[in-house]
Amino acid sequence: MTDDFTIRPIDVLDPEQDDAARQWIDVHASVQRELFAERGSAWPLEELQALHRTGTKKRVDLAAWSCGRVVGALEVQLPLLDNTDAAMLWLSVRAEARGRGIGAALLAQAERIGVDHGRSLFFAETEWAEGGHDASESFATAHGFVVGMTVVRSEMALPADRVTLGSLVSAPGAGDYVFDGYVDHMPQAWLADRAVLQQRMSTDAPTDGLALEEEAWDADRLREQQERLLSAGRRIVETVARHEPTGRIVGFTQVSVSASEPALGYQQDTLVLREHRGHGLGLRLKAANALAVMDALPGVTAVRTWNAASNEHMLAVNRRLGYTTDGWSREWQKRLRGGPDGTGEA
Repeated sequence: MTDDFTIRPIDVLDPEQDDAARQWIDVHASVQRELFAERGSAWPLEELQALHRTGTKKRVDLAAWSCGRVVGALEVQLPLLDNTDAAMLWLSVRAEARGRGIGAALLAQAERIGVDHGRSLFFAETEWAEGGHDASESFATAHGFVVGMTVVRSEMALPADRVTLGSLVSAPGAGDYVFDGYVDHMPQAWLADRAVLQQRMSTDAPTDGLALEEEAWDADRLREQQERLLSAGRRIVETVARHEPTGRIVGFTQVSVSASEPALGYQQDTLVLREHRGHGLGLRLKAANALAVMDALPGVTAVRTWNAASNEHMLAVNRRLGYTTDGWSREWQKRLRGGPDGTGEA
């Protein structure tokens, strides 16, 4: 406790803490409104609750209280299957409560939680709108974080021209590849191949300077992830590329849509295995999936995506599809060296 705020744990699954949990999630949402106005990417509490009930991460949540209301929010995500030396931080403070040490106090608590769980590597994210600047940069650098990756945020308006998208899908050069897809429920027979692709996302997609390890995926983990998304009220539209000579799925792209925000699709992962690149599959996949979203979820008016600024190929694909940049983010990291009491130097 300090002179004007108190930090204490919060359980977003406890019905008796429902009001506090909604204030907690609104702190995060308030930062998105501040940065992007009505185009902010806010998590609904119900979706977060679904993720808390299951998953491959332990989540520890704290709230900073002042004058009877939540003014700061922190979630510490602790991966359980891979990158088990890491902790992912989600930290927000209401604009009117800044300058009082709330962010620094929450960050200190986050690092202690991480160290108590054997973590020495911490990741956090900052964002800003196109044409603006990273207002959180000074806070991050002052607390020992360094930039691991810069990310471009962009949007594609829907509906898009079907003829143009169709011509991209069917343009000459696809050779031995065909496209297929599903809505919501991935075919059981795809799980093994898709798990390979999901694992390769952690090695084949650009991560720049982020000190992340290869993730461990199998069919069971992928099935559980899909079930979590559906239980959280998300719709899923996915298109895959299949190599006909081998019958293997070698590329995919996925868009998910929240029940609380049915007009906005979130572009999830897109990947073509390195050994199958050079055939325009990334562009074809995303064009085909845009058509699938328009067919399955006609209420979606935009798809939002994030790409490493170094990923020039995918950024060029997005420009071909009509994506325009509307924001940026940075992935920050910090490694602690010290004893189990949480002391040490970055």
